[in-house]
Amino acid sequence: MTNQTIKQVLSNYLAVMTNQQLSKCKVASIMDAKDSDDEGHLWIEHERLRNDFTKFYQKWSSLGKYGEKLTDTDKTNKTKSFFSYLDLKVKIAAKMFHHCNFCERNCGVDRKNEKGFCGVGDPLIASEFLHVGEESLLVPSHTVFFAGCNFNCVYCQNWDISQQPTRGIIIDEKNLALIIEKRRNEGSRNVNFVGGDPTPNLHYILRTMQLVRENIPVVWNSNMYLSEDAMYLLDGFVDLYLTDFKYGNNECAQRLSGVPNYMEVVGRNHKMAWEAGDMIIRHLVLPNHVECCSKPIIKWISQNLGLGVMLNIMGQYHPVYRAEEYEEISRLPTYTEIGEVIDYAKDLGFNNLI
Repeated sequence: MTNQTIKQVLSNYLAVMTNQQLSKCKVASIMDAKDSDDEGHLWIEHERLRNDFTKFYQKWSSLGKYGEKLTDTDKTNKTKSFFSYLDLKVKIAAKMFHHCNFCERNCGVDRKNEKGFCGVGDPLIASEFLHVGEESLLVPSHTVFFAGCNFNCVYCQNWDISQQPTRGIIIDEKNLALIIEKRRNEGSRNVNFVGGDPTPNLHYILRTMQLVRENIPVVWNSNMYLSEDAMYLLDGFVDLYLTDFKYGNNECAQRLSGVPNYMEVVGRNHKMAWEAGDMIIRHLVLPNHVECCSKPIIKWISQNLGLGVMLNIMGQYHPVYRAEEYEEISRLPTYTEIGEVIDYAKDLGFNNLI
């Protein structure tokens, strides 16, 4: 994969990363919106603006025009309080928090007083640092690891934080925003929200980025089991979706991660993300799951997203957590299995392989 190919596939992300263009989050912060206290009215306004956002982004994403728009906004603020598309997203997410449907499990609990399947209450950060172990075009990546997850993968490679939602510390949004700015000045190419999974903390992430002054790409590093509403909130906020496409069928997903309707939900969300921003799809090769998972996933991507997707076929699986209780995943994948998946992708015509 050449540098020219990367520039074509991840053009928006790279432009934001190098400060040649504004992040979607920044542009959303200057798009005028109508406020309301009614959640239904907020959603109607959100969908109106979401449909207009692409044209607005194309017009105002350059740094020069952004400065002009900011000047206009400052003048407006002298006569009235400015309410933006980003403010609208923050307000909707705050309301969703009280009947949580951030992920497809749709627990519906008021998370101020209750916890749903993920067990996440207040957002807890397990760690944050400049990560150099991600894909080369992302590093150094300011990774923010959240405790807790809406999956229960028996082989989770980060099980010590994903399966222990109370393992972390509270950092309020204002302080995390300052940390993100500091990391950007230290050389971070992006802010990368991960876990566990970032989905249960969507309200907190939106509010944090509302306070960040630096221009920085937002990376959503997720299992992609979000609700459709949550995906709508990410549209116009996320610059790069770094997805984890695990299974090629619902049965393996249910048995190994306790996740229902996996292909329908994660497939839908990949289609939505592909339309909404740049994307890198990760797939971790599991031993004995080449035919049932790896190949069907790659075939699905070719048929639904096309062959231009940047695909990272990962071979670093090792049996941890409860993996030894499941015989077929109780060993490392072989070089033959990993090579077979890579060759299958190449034979289908994928050129953007990491």
